[in-house]
Amino acid sequence: MAAYAKGDYAQAIANLEAALDENRNDPEAFIYLNNARIGNQTAHTLAVIAPIGNTSEIGLEILRGAGHAQQVMNQVSDGQGTPIKLLIANDDNDPNIAKSIAAELVNRSEVLGVLGHYSSGVTLAAAPVYAQGKLPMVSAISTSVELSGFSPYIFRTVPSDSFAAAALARYMIDDLNAEKAILYYDSNSAYSLSLKSEFATSVFSDGGEVMTEYDLADTAFNAEQQIALAKEQGADVIMLASSTDTLEPSLAVMTAINQEIPFIGGDDLYHPQVLKEGGVDAEGLVVAVPWHILSDPNSDFVTEARQIWGGDVSWRSAMAYDAIASLGAALLESPSREGLRNTLHQGDFYADGATGEVHFLPSGDRNRAAQLVQIQVGNRSGIGFDFIPIE
Repeated sequence: MAAYAKGDYAQAIANLEAALDENRNDPEAFIYLNNARIGNQTAHTLAVIAPIGNTSEIGLEILRGAGHAQQVMNQVSDGQGTPIKLLIANDDNDPNIAKSIAAELVNRSEVLGVLGHYSSGVTLAAAPVYAQGKLPMVSAISTSVELSGFSPYIFRTVPSDSFAAAALARYMIDDLNAEKAILYYDSNSAYSLSLKSEFATSVFSDGGEVMTEYDLADTAFNAEQQIALAKEQGADVIMLASSTDTLEPSLAVMTAINQEIPFIGGDDLYHPQVLKEGGVDAEGLVVAVPWHILSDPNSDFVTEARQIWGGDVSWRSAMAYDAIASLGAALLESPSREGLRNTLHQGDFYADGATGEVHFLPSGDRNRAAQLVQIQVGNRSGIGFDFIPIE
């Protein structure tokens, strides 16, 4: 990085290649290597904001997708077009830091578009800054329905919570033949509140009901008492609309369930911690996600990702790839902030993404159904349990 900062790109390339030989799974080094290879050439700059501090694993998943997309687009241009440089920023999934970063990026005229942020609450906090500064932002992870139509400068490649909620409600009613749900949520998470509301509406529309709601962030939270009461009341299913900040109490709920009631949840539960610490207690959990690697195991994206990283990637990497691919495709049409915004809104616009063609609705949303996966015994993760797609 010292060599890169000094503009000694040959030395930076040699050092970054050596670092990746030791740890091929490091997306930061991978992205800076892509940048160093561009050197002093004219390039378009996009920013990637991810939590690579406290929520480092999630942040690295996002960076893997972004770096992969950058490399593919730069290989396609291969000297014939303008390459893409990625600027990396860490917001620690903190709304105040995110707003500060957004303001800095707005003032950097070379930055034409942004991939960010992680949680819906953080994205909602930063979105007005991008909108006021007229800097296009594409989120790969934030699913809150509040982002729909927020601003003509705000897009996302991940479908909103309404899609996940509908899929989980249908699974509850049609596949589990369940009617009565107990719902857990995180009152401090915009994502969780959005999913909670959408799920309750979908269940009611399909003929079921949410009997009781419990706040995972409540200091008086007691999983054992709550689940014991749910069993007495004849609850058919437990819905965990938890955030990554409330994984620990969510795991406590799974332990209290003791495999006696089916349980379902949102995409924040798609996390290595749930597999590792949940173990047998988490087995059977059904989660709604935007994409799963086993749903398209022979795609170019999956093949390339395994070659780059030496293993499988998550839905977060795929959605991040789609975000950079969309911004990159729009840059080919009109390489300016306003040009990006207008191009992404065109009805005939599409980009070749990891998960198929990417195009946006007038609301900035992506029209894509959720996919259900279940925790089952397996060896792909190396933990003993895997997320496996279900029909």
